[in-house]
Amino acid sequence: MQARGKWVEPVGVWLCCDRRIPFETTRIMGVVNVTPDSFSDGGKWFDADAAVAHGLSLAKEGADILDVGGESTRPGAAEVDEAEELRRVLPVVRALASRSGVPVSIDTRRPGVARAAVAAGACIVNDVMPFAGDAAMAAVVRETGAGLVAMHMRGTPQSMAQMTEYGDVVAEVEAVLRAALDYAAQQGIPAARVVVDPGIGFAKTTAQNLAVLAAVGRLARLAPVLVGASRKRFIGELCGEPLAEARVGGSVAAAVWSARCGAAVVRVHDVGATRQALTVAKALADIESV
Repeated sequence: MQARGKWVEPVGVWLCCDRRIPFETTRIMGVVNVTPDSFSDGGKWFDADAAVAHGLSLAKEGADILDVGGESTRPGAAEVDEAEELRRVLPVVRALASRSGVPVSIDTRRPGVARAAVAAGACIVNDVMPFAGDAAMAAVVRETGAGLVAMHMRGTPQSMAQMTEYGDVVAEVEAVLRAALDYAAQQGIPAARVVVDPGIGFAKTTAQNLAVLAAVGRLARLAPVLVGASRKRFIGELCGEPLAEARVGGSVAAAVWSARCGAAVVRVHDVGATRQALTVAKALADIESV
């Protein structure tokens, strides 16, 4: 990390198949949900053509990466079988990889889906389940050369809301992410391919999410950090806003905070608003550092 005034810039390059994503600034990952039951958009982009159009729109708004997911991970979401997940995501990944001009990520917990998506043009595997110990997913990443996002999570979307007991949430998240990095190295995955995600909203209460966000700078000393706080329930609880789509302001604030602390990637639904906010905040930080 490199300090500029009160703004900490990430450093390094993320190696993702044949792509190199430099971290001289925080990168914006736009969310493309190909699901009928997403908490954030209620299935607006479930149709493949609609999802592709949405992804292309996010790229025009300034997304540096597009993250395609075919299974909702909201608390209590129904499980989707692998064949259905593949049916949902592969046409979208294929189209966005060939038409968007930006790297495409596959948001999945299944090695089979990850491998097929990389073959279809994705270059990042955003593993939404605990990575350490998952030899099949490690093999996909190692053999394809894909970039990896290793996320902190307990349980499954069906059980995680009951798994929020921590002694020290930041220390425990840090330990799990360190174990994932160690496991990746043991599996022959170079450090330059790995980004860690502290799992905002996954098996964490509002207070715990805030504690983890406050520690982004600390976690970024482990590895480049991706923060995905966009539209999540804790923002609604803090702001008294039950509608996920109405949490844009809180989401942008979390993205700016994370970038200020050195996050390498922020995963967001509202790309244009986030891009504007980051541009203005960084311009002010540059003046402050003079």
